[in-house]
Amino acid sequence: MRILLTNDDGIEAEGLECLERIARTLSDDIWVCAPAVEQSGKGRGITLTEPLRVNRLGDKRFAVTGTPTD
Repeated sequence: MRILLTNDDGIEAEGLECLERIARTLSDDIWVCAPAVEQSGKGRGITLTEPLRVNRLGDKRFAVTGTPTD
């Protein structure tokens, strides 16, 4: 089973790390894609004037610039 984890608190958020640990007990196909920095409260915001970047941090682990909606 493939599981995708994301949040609006950022890739380094403690809660995302905890969720990933739990998800790994269910599957070994875990993907994590979250904002590069904390984006709480911006769930409906979109990036219009800046380029979006996806940074690969590891196998199946990505940090994205922009808002969670992007």
